[in-house]
Amino acid sequence: MRTVLSVSLTERMADELEAYSKSTGRNKSDIVKESLSVYLWEARFRETRKRLASRAKKLGIVTEEDVFRTVS
Repeated sequence: MRTVLSVSLTERMADELEAYSKSTGRNKSDIVKESLSVYLWEARFRETRKRLASRAKKLGIVTEEDVFRTVS
């Protein structure tokens, strides 16, 4: 099932989307869907990171190197 969403863009944003669409040969809808998908993934990642940060700190996991060492 699909849902149609109407979005209001500034003229500048609409122009940039149009130019990007033409330069890549992709349709605007696909570009917006991909952009939204990336945004939602990053939002979930930030929320998970925020939720786990205090627990990780208690375990001494503070840097990316600490994470790598722990999961390797």
